[in-house]
Amino acid sequence: MKLTLGFSPCPNDTFIFDAIVNGKTDTEGLEFDYFLADVEDLNRRAFNAHSDITKISCHAYAYASENYLILDSGSALGYGSGPLLISREQIRNEDVSNAVIAIPGKYTTANLLFSIAWPDARNKREYLFSEIVNTILEGKADAGLIIHETRFTYAEKGLVKIADMGEFWEKLTGLPVPLGFIVINRRIPGDIALKFNRVLRRSIEYARKHSSQQQEFVTSNAREIEKSVISRHIDLYVNDFTLTLGPVGRKAVSELYRIAADKGVIPELPESIFLD
Repeated sequence: MKLTLGFSPCPNDTFIFDAIVNGKTDTEGLEFDYFLADVEDLNRRAFNAHSDITKISCHAYAYASENYLILDSGSALGYGSGPLLISREQIRNEDVSNAVIAIPGKYTTANLLFSIAWPDARNKREYLFSEIVNTILEGKADAGLIIHETRFTYAEKGLVKIADMGEFWEKLTGLPVPLGFIVINRRIPGDIALKFNRVLRRSIEYARKHSSQQQEFVTSNAREIEKSVISRHIDLYVNDFTLTLGPVGRKAVSELYRIAADKGVIPELPESIFLD
């Protein structure tokens, strides 16, 4: 069976999918027609159920949950890994709501967490995540939310951290921050969905065991080509929760959606959102 598969060029995604798409591990007879796209592009495609399997932001899933189920493997979720709010100079918390904020997409989890923390902020402007640092440096925004590789390099440009959205979430709940999932279309038969989850977990296990062999596919797609940045990125976003959400991961996801729905930031989700 051939499945369509979309994921981002970010190192944590290419790292976990390398073994699948490049024939390094057993796919149990599954074949894939894959493509890479920016996460916000993937988010918007998911609203139309574009792909059989896709990476999606936690925020965007709230608007695509009727189409997809969250896989147990493949999630970006953890402690100390949240988006950062940065600026050219310090901004007081009470002034953030009136500042012009560059965001990496309306449906990114960065924007969801920011909306929970600063529900009155209205001056948001959307940019590709890779453009946000320069947008701030050029004075087009007072501050911006950064994700992916840029969280490791912003200080080199003279920018400062205003808030860590992961720390905000962890203080609020004591749980790891959910950032993104791999989801599978609800129309895919259950046995095939479970088979793909096994294949994905096998790919992640292979990648973690043979990390040095993943470099070509990862670096050829990364926006930051410095190997130390790529390694830090993978170490942060690929962890035990990526292998399996487990009860703690599922609780974190459910709590994020409960809090966001209670604040009116997202709609209510279906009762069943996880692949079981």
